[in-house]
Amino acid sequence: VQLQASGGGLVQPGGSLRLSCAASEFTFRNYNTGWFRQVAGKEREFVAALSRTGTVPYYADSVKGRFIISIDITRRTLYLQMDALRPEDTAVYYCAAGQAIQSYYRSTTGYKHWGQGTLVTVSS
Repeated sequence: VQLQASGGGLVQPGGSLRLSCAASEFTFRNYNTGWFRQVAGKEREFVAALSRTGTVPYYADSVKGRFIISIDITRRTLYLQMDALRPEDTAVYYCAAGQAIQSYYRSTTGYKHWGQGTLVTVSS
């Protein structure tokens, strides 16, 4: 199982980016999927997740209303649309997949498979 994240880059405050996470060797069916981010020296933090049905989203309070998580099962791709970006959104973003119960969706322990990370820098 491999996950390949892409789409990071440098963007000005208020701008937008869309991250993608392509899966190889498996589909996302019956997997909970998520995005986490990490800043150097800090723990990896939850950003957004989708339920194992792929229909129920979960968001960190800090990104609610600005980010949207979505999935295209046929294309085996997970997305994170990020709008109204702020300097504090700067981090390495990781996609992940697992087969956990709902109570673990916001925790790294709910995910078995991880992408390599893509850097998002929000700066003027």
